[in-house]
Amino acid sequence: MTKHIFITGGVVSSLGKGLTAASLALLLQKRGYRVRMQKLDPYLNVDPGTMSPYQHGEVYVTADGAETDLDLGHYERFTGQACTRASNYTTGSIYSQVIQRERKGGYLGKTVQVIPHITDEIKAAIRSLDGPDVDIAITEIGGTVGDIESLPFLEAIRQLRQEIGRDNGLFVHVTLVPFIKAADELKTKPSQQSVGILRTIGIVPDILVCRCERPMGDDHRRKLAMFCNVEPELVIEEQDVKHSIYEVPRDLAAQDMDVYVLERLRLHVNCLDMADWEAMLRDLIEPANGEVEIAVVGKYIELRDAYKSIYEALTHGGIAGSVRVKVRRIESEALESGSPAEQLSGVSGVLIPGGFGLRGVEGKVAAVRYARERGTPFLGICLGMQCAAIEFARNVCGLDGANSTEFDERTPHPVIALMEEQKRAAGMGGTMRLGAKPCVLAEGSLAARVYRALEISERHRHRYEFNNAYRQAFEQAGMALTGLSPDGSLVEMIELPSHPWFIACQFHPEFQSTPLSPHPLFAGFVQAARARR
Repeated sequence: MTKHIFITGGVVSSLGKGLTAASLALLLQKRGYRVRMQKLDPYLNVDPGTMSPYQHGEVYVTADGAETDLDLGHYERFTGQACTRASNYTTGSIYSQVIQRERKGGYLGKTVQVIPHITDEIKAAIRSLDGPDVDIAITEIGGTVGDIESLPFLEAIRQLRQEIGRDNGLFVHVTLVPFIKAADELKTKPSQQSVGILRTIGIVPDILVCRCERPMGDDHRRKLAMFCNVEPELVIEEQDVKHSIYEVPRDLAAQDMDVYVLERLRLHVNCLDMADWEAMLRDLIEPANGEVEIAVVGKYIELRDAYKSIYEALTHGGIAGSVRVKVRRIESEALESGSPAEQLSGVSGVLIPGGFGLRGVEGKVAAVRYARERGTPFLGICLGMQCAAIEFARNVCGLDGANSTEFDERTPHPVIALMEEQKRAAGMGGTMRLGAKPCVLAEGSLAARVYRALEISERHRHRYEFNNAYRQAFEQAGMALTGLSPDGSLVEMIELPSHPWFIACQFHPEFQSTPLSPHPLFAGFVQAARARR
């Protein structure tokens, strides 16, 4: 049967439960086990698709079209395994299913309650990962122990562990051991109290993962073991890494965390083969080809997690060419009042990521013009492609007032317009063009050379598209439409053959990039920026 690992967090949020889960999954994979992962989020939204990036960070899109938590990006980047709709459930989605079943009489007149009906639904969501092709399922519980919202999920995993037995279920608790500067010492009390809350609801952690800024001493480990009822060797130190999050698996392996997990689950401890991961870390930490600076011009720059996959994919592109990527983060609104040349001066590449709404769009358009006119390598993604089309229409095609109908419904030249299928969409949640879609590349194009293929599949998340009425005008002015949907009805990629390296795409390539398999668009973009340097 499929074994289960449940990962909880205590003391504060943003401790790195997702990175811990992803790192453990990688180690178990490298020991020959088939692992699947999921995140259970306690908020009432059905999914994060309608949430502001300032509230939630980026929305990660799976190949099957689910809008999910950004931790799923870590899961895929570390393990190389695709997540699905079954990889992310929220309180909202759980309650929606229960309420729909109640409305249809599915409970045969019973009083529907949190226990057992909500907890049963949560357990069913967890067990959806079970199967003959899954050895170990890792489930991360979002939020912090002690939150009211998390209680049904914690009760559900307590019940499930009891049902499947101790040899088939494991509790890992990630907690904080803060350094108090005034006292010049680490404090274990917050972790003790966090575990105490867990114990009051019937969960005793099997393994304690301690996030800390400074190394713990043996006395800290013994104290935590005694007060948290955990064996000393199962108190794992997870100190801040020096260079990259991709060092975390190596640090956990050095403490044999994966060995203890397998032993507790009564699974054979196979050899650990991390050769490819170690080679990747060498290229990342000590690149042979120096550094290159790339500007990311976005609408949500002040929140780092809003473009998490973009930043990671740029890092992967650097790994591919053994070059360190330095990111210059530029708020697009700042380019509307200031000089783009002043803020973009010295960068070797310009990347414009996705986004929604009018705010900051003109700054993105100005950044496109800077890159186009100066021959600076450019990569536009989703809204970035739409801004590239708007800029080209205005300044090269001579279409004054060209815009997207998202920003100006009365524009005389709607070069970007609402997709036909979106005109019939009811509501906002889950109604965009979502998930993996095929794309055909033009022979001889830069895109085809970068991908080394003529047919690709990429993940989408958008409502607006390139207006086909302007295809001829763009092509006559020198813009090549080099990526189309298989039926030719949708423009997926555009590029400028006269430019050293200028590509924009309607899809999100960052969602398919991993450190061991950098996405070709990002690898090509970073290589072009390095040449520009």
